[in-house]
Amino acid sequence: MPSDLSAPVIVVGAGLAGLACAQRLNRVGVAVQVLEESDAVGGRVRTDLLGGFRCDRGFQLLNRAYPVLDHVLNPAELDLRTFGAGVVVAHGSQRSVLADPRRLPARLPATLAAPLGSITEKLRFVRWAARSLRPVRRILAEPDCTLADDLEQAGLVGRLRTGVVGPFLAGVLAEQDGSTSARFAALLVRSFVLGSPAVPSLGMGRFPELIAASLPADAIRLNTAVRSVTARSVRTAAEELRACAVVVATDPEAAADLSGIPRPPMKALTTFWHTAAEPPSQQPLLHLDADRRGPVINTAVLTAVAPTYAPAGRSLIATTVLGADGSGEAELAARRHAAQIYGSDPGSWEPITSHVIAAALPAQPPPLQIRRPVALANGLFVAGDHRDTASIQGALVSGRRAASAVLARLRVLPT
Repeated sequence: MPSDLSAPVIVVGAGLAGLACAQRLNRVGVAVQVLEESDAVGGRVRTDLLGGFRCDRGFQLLNRAYPVLDHVLNPAELDLRTFGAGVVVAHGSQRSVLADPRRLPARLPATLAAPLGSITEKLRFVRWAARSLRPVRRILAEPDCTLADDLEQAGLVGRLRTGVVGPFLAGVLAEQDGSTSARFAALLVRSFVLGSPAVPSLGMGRFPELIAASLPADAIRLNTAVRSVTARSVRTAAEELRACAVVVATDPEAAADLSGIPRPPMKALTTFWHTAAEPPSQQPLLHLDADRRGPVINTAVLTAVAPTYAPAGRSLIATTVLGADGSGEAELAARRHAAQIYGSDPGSWEPITSHVIAAALPAQPPPLQIRRPVALANGLFVAGDHRDTASIQGALVSGRRAASAVLARLRVLPT
């Protein structure tokens, strides 16, 4: 059936993938209508402003090394506040800073002397991490295996792995069993080696807001739930809309319901937000527990990185655990464990809110499929991090790929 070029391309979902898709289409003059069920753009990347505290919906970071960033906005607009190049690791009653010697050379002696793995294991880790600097095509061309097997083959089998590498990657991958693709882990490690994780001064929600601001004012309709789609139409609760093409860019589970693609397995994370009478740490670093004495996989004092995340003189602490449990019991366990990691008194901490993200990340088991089709046999298009890599980079790339596929179908030449 020929496309009705007088109708817009309809993008269902105003998360990062949907916004990146709409932006690319709009830049070449294709009319776009974005339909979003919620009351704001961003999907899983939003920030709640609660009593002056900026609480991202889950602990999220933006890495300046993501290649796609420069294609969607000027990163300077984000006013990024960068985490330090290292981690603070609690072990027993002590805390050690393990730093990247390239960026913090003064910390090299302390990093080597920290009782968290032998010198040999630390050198093996450096060699393992350095492998991620090879060209991406070489990384992807190698046979894949699980992350656990890859670490084993690299000789990372001691205290450094169990107390530092494992907990750090658990927070990035939302799993502790090492079942993720080693190739995917290498791509993430590459981004950390090449760049530094950061947050916008006004919260992660500022990122999708800026992309949305690049679209015409009437291009996005909020509070508009989509009930069904075809290749040329979208039905909402109120009407049926004509389209020259339809891109489903919702969360993975809704995308499966609307488009008929397989429902991907998802991984859950829960983040608890607290303020304390005194900040438990002044270090702009991620804090880990080598002894794994509780449920926390990582915790950070966001105001040590971005003071703008809280009212003047107040602290904001983000603490993340695996799973989808935001109960009072889970909050108390996380608070006590996080305070233990810092060496702080949990009684002085006040809960602000919690974010249970049941579908935080799509699983990425080996062999890694880095490019899943965005043009479906039924005439629909689909975008999201489940079509590329489970990351902000993957979401943006998938949206731009979906836009390119639409342009090819409509025979519109991109500029």
